[in-house]
Amino acid sequence: MSVPQIILSIIVVVASIFLIATVLFQSGKSNGLSGAFGGSFETYMSKNKSGSLDARLARMTKWVGLVFVLAVLILNFV
Repeated sequence: MSVPQIILSIIVVVASIFLIATVLFQSGKSNGLSGAFGGSFETYMSKNKSGSLDARLARMTKWVGLVFVLAVLILNFV
């Protein structure tokens, strides 16, 4: 195994662990049983979630997922 393969393998492992953590820390998108039947109420807090922890975790999940996929593809071709 060459040095770039070792570095890419470490990036893949770290990205996969971070991806799992960010997905697990996100809250669910539905409100339980009431969300399944469309009985959720829109409040001020639910409308302004762009700066919340869930929004940041969703953005981080997308970026870490992209890094993970690119690292796996590059590792496959090296």
